[in-house]
Amino acid sequence: MVIDLRPDNTSFSDTFYQLLRKELGAKPLGLDLSYALILGDFVGSDLGLRTPLYAQAIAPIFTTTEQEELERLRLVCLDSLPISATSSAYALPKSKDCRSLLGTESTPSSEIAVFRGVLTLVKTRFNGEVKFYNTFFLQSVNAQGATFLQPTNWTETRFARPVSFTSANFQQPSDFQGSIFFEKANFKKTKFQELTDFQGSIFEKAANFNQAIFKQLAKFSNVKWQENADFSDVRFANQVQFTKANFNQSLLLTEATFEQAVSFREAEFNQLVNLQGANILNQADFSDARFSTEACLSVPGLTFNSNQAKILGNPGQIGKMFCIPTLQGNQNILRNLGQNFRQQQQIADANELEYTKQRLRLIEFGHRLTATNINSASVASLINLGFSPTQAQAIAQRRLIKLFRNNSDLLTIADIDLEKYTQLSDRLIVGETLSIGGWLLQAWSWLALSILLLLSGYGTNFWLVFGVGGLAIAYFGLLFWLVDRCRRLHPVPIIPTSYETISILVSFSVLEFFSLLAIFRNTEQPWLTLGCLFTIIVPVPTALLIRLYQQGRYHDLMDVSYFTEDGTFRQLRLLIGRLPVIPRNQTFRERYMPLLCDRRWNWLNYYDFSLNNLVKLGFNDIRLRDEHLPGIISALAWYQWSLGVIYITLVLWTLSRTIPGLNLLIYLK
Repeated sequence: MVIDLRPDNTSFSDTFYQLLRKELGAKPLGLDLSYALILGDFVGSDLGLRTPLYAQAIAPIFTTTEQEELERLRLVCLDSLPISATSSAYALPKSKDCRSLLGTESTPSSEIAVFRGVLTLVKTRFNGEVKFYNTFFLQSVNAQGATFLQPTNWTETRFARPVSFTSANFQQPSDFQGSIFFEKANFKKTKFQELTDFQGSIFEKAANFNQAIFKQLAKFSNVKWQENADFSDVRFANQVQFTKANFNQSLLLTEATFEQAVSFREAEFNQLVNLQGANILNQADFSDARFSTEACLSVPGLTFNSNQAKILGNPGQIGKMFCIPTLQGNQNILRNLGQNFRQQQQIADANELEYTKQRLRLIEFGHRLTATNINSASVASLINLGFSPTQAQAIAQRRLIKLFRNNSDLLTIADIDLEKYTQLSDRLIVGETLSIGGWLLQAWSWLALSILLLLSGYGTNFWLVFGVGGLAIAYFGLLFWLVDRCRRLHPVPIIPTSYETISILVSFSVLEFFSLLAIFRNTEQPWLTLGCLFTIIVPVPTALLIRLYQQGRYHDLMDVSYFTEDGTFRQLRLLIGRLPVIPRNQTFRERYMPLLCDRRWNWLNYYDFSLNNLVKLGFNDIRLRDEHLPGIISALAWYQWSLGVIYITLVLWTLSRTIPGLNLLIYLK
């Protein structure tokens, strides 16, 4: 069917519009132009029944159901009202119909064309422009396979029922600005050959752009997506803008291809952004984007080359937004993302990704240590794991023929169903059988990595290391004060004064408070960090302390401090090569003088000694004397000194990874 609406066929065109307007306005009839060829411009909005949307002025010809549909618009308008200056970007409140519905007076400009019936445009070919601006479709719109050769205008159009443009072809600019889709919108496999503009639109239900192609600029700025937005397998050949868009549910970009820049600036994400298998070939900008606590960027399988493309985001924030479930198959992605942020000197984000990588590696180590290897486990072990005897025998038979290469190979066994596989797959591994030595090496790797992650975030968090060190310094300072100043009660008490006791306890509490504050603010698992630290610094010193007070102290120089200070200098200096006990040479004994225990500030010396021992930095060179010194006290000092060597290494390593200039010099290729 050919419908000629060209200007040189005015009489037919006028009759066409007049007749259809009369019929479609009087009754809720549908219009089916499927497989038709429309010549000339098609002004679809002229076919609707024009009515003001002001509540008291809606034409009485509409049925109750239709009036309720029109009223739905009022609710959407209310939901979209800006609540602050930052959210005033939504275009809907600026639309004429919304202003009319929310206003108190009807104006001629608030009229809208209402299309009462179903509109069917299956494989319709429009040779001229198509205009459906400011039109309210009360029934569904089906334009599957339609071809639009000239620009289309759907500005501020409302779709009350499902709309489908599946496999449609827009060869010129398509304008959907400010439109509202009350039900599901389907643009699957649609081709947008020129500029596409959905700015300010609202999708109340799911929107499906699966396998669509955008060859020119695509604008989705300020769009509000109430349900899932599916852009899976979409190809964006030019730039795409999601600036200030609001995604209330998941944004699916699986296997999508961004050949040019994509902007998510100031966008709001409330749930998962799925970028699995997506291709970012130019630039993805997440600057000032807001993520809810449930939102993250899922990037397994992402194709991204940091030498050719960039991912931008707020420094110190964007690195925390990536979520990757496993390390296997994703190491290259993590490396490229880390490289991307190092090139932009966003060291905190690069370190956050490194932390994620090592955390996943720790999980992998733990899994190898505890999971059952299905290539070597006995039938009894498989039964204990949860397999039935028949299934366990089938596994044993299968591996005699060919070893398993991955867990999913279990599904090739007829006796094992998907439910059993899902139930047990997390407790299974496939690989070479570990010997006892190999298992111990794996266990050591797991333990060392756990300690590094808990105490320093794998060298990525200086303030966490600072908090750990502060806690240890205060703790050992208190211990040294205790063994030096609280020696015995009988026959002659050798104990500190109440002033000194209060001073050391108050200062200890203050140091511990700030150290704990640093730990709790800089780690995801503060209690595990504290547990790890206490396991290192508490058991051995406590055992030594108990033994010291059990056996008592009986030696000369009982009223002289165990600690001596170098009397030849008082200055801040690095004491990396210093050991905790003074040298034996007589000349050194003359230089090192016992601490003055009768001074009111003497308690500070014990923190100084603890600082010297752990960080190799101090004001005085304080050491243990080498005469009449209980071995337990010497052991306590050497224990802290040994921990200090490890700690100073951890500090230097962490600084090398967190200081921007040094970091770039060492880690950037």
